[in-house]
Amino acid sequence: MIKKPELLAKKLRLSFEQPDFFIMALTHRSMGARNNERLEYLGDSILGFVIAEKLYEMFPNASEGELSRLRASLVNQGSLAELAREHNLGDYLILGSGELKSGGYRRDSILSDALEAIMGALLKDQGILACKTWVLNLFAKKLGELDLKKSQKDPKTQLQELMQSRKIELPGYELIKIAGAAHAQMFTVKCTTNIDSKEASEGTGDSRKKAEQEAAEKMLKLIIKKNK
Repeated sequence: MIKKPELLAKKLRLSFEQPDFFIMALTHRSMGARNNERLEYLGDSILGFVIAEKLYEMFPNASEGELSRLRASLVNQGSLAELAREHNLGDYLILGSGELKSGGYRRDSILSDALEAIMGALLKDQGILACKTWVLNLFAKKLGELDLKKSQKDPKTQLQELMQSRKIELPGYELIKIAGAAHAQMFTVKCTTNIDSKEASEGTGDSRKKAEQEAAEKMLKLIIKKNK
């Protein structure tokens, strides 16, 4: 049985002037045309901005790349789903019968989308300042645990730790080409992951190690881009 949305609003310390926004935020597309996809679009945008601005303030000496990696560690499907589970969000989702039977209320993608939709609903109901305040409170613990030094680790280490944090199989590196004379060889390595779907990137360097680092860095940028 789906729990009443008012109980979730109370748990999240939210009070909506127009409760229909909140109900729509909890409504999956499997229920028909009136669903949370448009609100999720808004929430995704405001979340990225709020976290980016906060990181800019928290780490005044961090580079753009470091800030992007920190943001990606917070604003991703796994992180959002984790926050949603802390509040048992799945118990309140309004899903079609097919999604209910298949356990959609436990799926990371559905949980994370619903949480972003709630942000979008709050933005529409009460404006950007109220939404910003709530988002920062929601992420307060995660923000407090950030360590800039971790973002300065080499790309292979960063990628491995990201995979481990999501309990996903570690990335694979395959040497696919060696070119050039013996004294000036160039190595090409392919990195593959299963972080969201099967992804691959290639790196080149004058050693296999450098090629692997470049491939890992490209993979990190691909993941960051997908989670913006």
